Amino acid sequence: MAVTLVAPTTEPDSPSAAPEGVGRSPWYRSLVRGRPDDPAWVRPSLLALLLGTAVLFIYGLSASGYANSFYSAAVQAGSQSWKAFFYGSSDAANSITVDKTPASLWAMAISVRIFGLSSWSILVPQALMGVASVGLLYLTVRRWYGAGAGLLAGLTLALTPVAALMFRFNNPDAMLVLVMIAAVYVTVRAIEKASWRLMFVVGLLIGLGFLTKMLQVLLVVPALAIAYLVAAPTSFWRRVRDLFVAGSGLVIGAGWWIAIVSLVPAADRPYIGGSQDNSVLELALGYNGFGRLTGNETGSVGGGGGGAGGGWGATGIGRMFNSEMGGQVSWLLPAALILLVAGVVLAWNAKRTDQRRTGYIIWGGWLLVTGLVFSFMAGIFHAYYTVALAPAVAALVGMGTAALWSRRERWWARAVLAATMVVTSAWSFVLLGRSLDFLPWLRWVVVASGAVATAALVVTFVLPRKLVIAVAALAIVSALAGPAAYTGSTVATGHSGSIVSAGPSIGGQGGPGGGRPGGQGMPGGQGRPTQGTFPMPGTGTAQGRISRGAGGLLDAGSVGSEITALLQKSADSYTWVAATVGSQSSAGYQLATGDPVMAIGGFNGSDPSPTLAQFKAYVAAGKIHYFIGGGMGGGRAQDGGSSAASQIASWVAKSFTAQTVGGATVYDLTAAL
Repeated sequence: MAVTLVAPTTEPDSPSAAPEGVGRSPWYRSLVRGRPDDPAWVRPSLLALLLGTAVLFIYGLSASGYANSFYSAAVQAGSQSWKAFFYGSSDAANSITVDKTPASLWAMAISVRIFGLSSWSILVPQALMGVASVGLLYLTVRRWYGAGAGLLAGLTLALTPVAALMFRFNNPDAMLVLVMIAAVYVTVRAIEKASWRLMFVVGLLIGLGFLTKMLQVLLVVPALAIAYLVAAPTSFWRRVRDLFVAGSGLVIGAGWWIAIVSLVPAADRPYIGGSQDNSVLELALGYNGFGRLTGNETGSVGGGGGGAGGGWGATGIGRMFNSEMGGQVSWLLPAALILLVAGVVLAWNAKRTDQRRTGYIIWGGWLLVTGLVFSFMAGIFHAYYTVALAPAVAALVGMGTAALWSRRERWWARAVLAATMVVTSAWSFVLLGRSLDFLPWLRWVVVASGAVATAALVVTFVLPRKLVIAVAALAIVSALAGPAAYTGSTVATGHSGSIVSAGPSIGGQGGPGGGRPGGQGMPGGQGRPTQGTFPMPGTGTAQGRISRGAGGLLDAGSVGSEITALLQKSADSYTWVAATVGSQSSAGYQLATGDPVMAIGGFNGSDPSPTLAQFKAYVAAGKIHYFIGGGMGGGRAQDGGSSAASQIASWVAKSFTAQTVGGATVYDLTAAL
């Protein structure tokens, strides 16, 4: 639980309130003071929040290297080929796409085109999206609940550990979060005016979210639709009409790209990675869609969770609080739920168009729908997905706290604030206790300061104003100390690979329904030995890198100078300098050489691309120079996926002579059969 800062009772509006020589300058008032009716502290506080967020998200970005090499290789390809840019291809020769729609890659690819390929040019766009998300959340919350609520919401989002992780990483989640917050902001504006035009823009934004991470963006749609249907100040049938307009915007926003990909002949575009039939609709509705809910994901690397647990962890109502997920986003989740209930009760008898009640419909609906889906989905699920909960948690904390704080002269408002503080302190104590080697003193400080803040909240009505401000500050610090510490640990550590998590190492305890201390969604529940490192059976690791140089599911292998020089020799004579099984394996070689490397079978090595016949044709035409063995899964089919990669690997091994270069097994496909 946190409380908002108290606004000063007076607003100095004389020239003496501004720096000498500025006086009543409109530029100064706009930049430093903000709205004419804002207290003097609002705009400086906002600027400090945005500047601090920028430093937090940008500091030390290069420590993560290429982060998720799977996406970095696609960004590299998009910076070299506009065709690869449009489709989201894994390589500039356009053999196969990543297993997502490509919108999140576009900003990074443009950055690389401008500044050249580097860790910085890939990750800075993500960090700037994080700053924009914090700023936009502030604007959205402050519109109906005041500047204090907006500042607290923005600060909470910035200090959420999984948000700091994803806004410093190159997965699609950073752009997804920004687009969803933008959709809420425009919905808020649309509700105020009952504007069908703005609802059309909302649809376009949801469509952009679909092109970022497909069906996940739809989790916020029920809340937005219900809020508009309930609260827009116009007739019922006009509200219904406007929702259909928003639906048309969604279809247009996502459908233009889907239509082009579907209409272009398969021979003229890359294979759609992650699908078994080269179809973007099958990818969106199957492997990355309803398959995530049911666990039936053809070509996946692991089974579903099921009610009692499975390949992706136990499902159930406690999933967001277990040892794997809890430290990512749940620090203020209990507080958000309490404040949601309190806010709804406060606004229960308000008129239909009441904006404050509508805000609880929007943010509460976002939190509940997304949280329940994440808790019970049986398919692939990683801890970093929980970043989609962070804006809703942050908004509800800001809104609910502001609503109760403004009524603190009433005993029941103080009681709810105090109870929320107690729950938050207790839950922080539990979460910090799961990392006993990480700042072991902090959980006791949190409990002690939380107890003092709780007692002070109960008697704020008799305290002098300056002391009330101190109580508010103490409550904020107590509530955010735990997540801030985890965020600091996240920022101070580089992360690489496909499966990453925020905060320090977890061990020794399993949360409710967890049973896998620190496990990060790996089939079989392997734990997390150190930050950003994960074991692949039989390979060993070194900071998330597969030691043999072959690469695997989690990250690209470390590529030595010897094999890099071999692949670069006469590279211009070939469409692909090499081919290997799995996108992570190919990404390492491609990033090292700067030349296209074919990812046989896509991310999991289980896509039917290319088939054995197609691969033989490429070899016969002299388009592929080398085949590198030892890629993802050794070419075996995954969970019902295609066995084409296994067939190709077997054919190459029987038909060509192996040599060892830099620790990797290499076959020269231009040698005589």
